[in-house]
Amino acid sequence: MNANANAKVKVSGEPIRLVFELARADHPRLYDDLIQFPKGTKRINRLRVLAYDGLLAQCGHLVPSSSSHLELLAETSGSMITNDLFGPPASE
Repeated sequence: MNANANAKVKVSGEPIRLVFELARADHPRLYDDLIQFPKGTKRINRLRVLAYDGLLAQCGHLVPSSSSHLELLAETSGSMITNDLFGPPASE
């Protein structure tokens, strides 16, 4: 969606319900992070934090503090990093 399309979307304030299954094979880092938390509120809250931080990074409002991340951001835009989250898994 481009900026003009976003302007036309009405924000109703209604809650969004998401139900999905995440396999480790799909996103190992995300899976390993989330599996540390018990099912329920703690895991959901961790996913919310990760999603919100990713949104801030994608918009350029959140800048990582480590030098390796700064070097990566110098080479690519933050949106390229976060947009690839749901792409094919990287080889580890």
